[in-house]
Amino acid sequence: MSFTSLGLPQVLLDELANQNYNQPYPIQKQAIPAILNRKDILGIAPTGSGKTASYVLPILTNMNGISASENRHVNVLVLLPTRELALQVREVFRVFASVLPERIKSLAVYGGVSINPQMKALNGVNILVATPGRLLELVESNAVHLSKISTLVLDEADKMLNLGFKEEMTRIFALLPQKRQNLLFSATLSEDVKNINQILLHNPLVIKVEAKTIDIDLINQVAYLVPEEKKGPLLRYLIKSKELKQVLVFASSVYKADNIADKLRKNEIDAAAIHSKKSQGARTDALSKFKLGKLRVLVATDLLSRGIDIEFLPCVINYELPRSPKDYVHRIGRTGRAESSGEAISFITDEDEHHFKIIQKKMGKRVDKIDSAEIDF
Repeated sequence: MSFTSLGLPQVLLDELANQNYNQPYPIQKQAIPAILNRKDILGIAPTGSGKTASYVLPILTNMNGISASENRHVNVLVLLPTRELALQVREVFRVFASVLPERIKSLAVYGGVSINPQMKALNGVNILVATPGRLLELVESNAVHLSKISTLVLDEADKMLNLGFKEEMTRIFALLPQKRQNLLFSATLSEDVKNINQILLHNPLVIKVEAKTIDIDLINQVAYLVPEEKKGPLLRYLIKSKELKQVLVFASSVYKADNIADKLRKNEIDAAAIHSKKSQGARTDALSKFKLGKLRVLVATDLLSRGIDIEFLPCVINYELPRSPKDYVHRIGRTGRAESSGEAISFITDEDEHHFKIIQKKMGKRVDKIDSAEIDF
């Protein structure tokens, strides 16, 4: 099945092709036609399953021909737990709305920054992507009105409930019109999510997408014993000597990710870092180039790597180990997909050895080690 069979307009199909989206994900195949038909949705799907586009594309399509938004009365509300997720979702709306013939304005609002610029920017907004606390502050300031909402999206509902937004969401629901389309997405179906489902959703289409299983045996793992100060030279040596292309490097912090990418570029290796301190535009550009094979090395923190979903990634390098064995498997699982083998390389310092033994035990697989002191680099 291709996107052309889902009922989307040609301009969005052209932009999907331009963004290198070739085939819809399972959740998109089911959700897009149902949302176009104004049905409520309960989507249970893991991060990286394509759920953002599964609601962005049909929402924009359904807004075709909609009259300009009344002053500070938004048409679509998307609730998310964090600033980072709000910015990511708003960027997806912006990218696809930019190719539509009518002007559809979207905005992300969140706490931790001054409220005044957000209040000013709300004029004429059709689609509002918000964290619950900041949204209520804006409502109380009469900066935005929710009585004309036609579609409500709860994305990462399980995380919002875990983070204690339940009371704030209840207050928001009371401000919304009774007649509206409701789209609820969650990674898990907890009791809290079930309760919200019963309150919000009317005869919903239930979509369940199982998390991808990671076949460890498809991944060729190797660990290099290396002092901290030798990690940079070893990384550059491996990339050049193995002629590695499309390499995803994991770092533990924003500072370290920037430092690794800077050193690679100074040594004539095309690299970029993505993390929460980068602008959304810079992250989108770097990820797009990496997916298309136009960027050799992408250095990411764990948080930002969640949105990196590439059908076959040849090589992953753990410049620094993650805290948990589960995160280690998630990282290396970016390679060895679609029945193709992949390579996962880890750098292990003396301090890391005990932790790496625990990772191997939990994973149920022993990883061969190479002493970097025996390599001339």
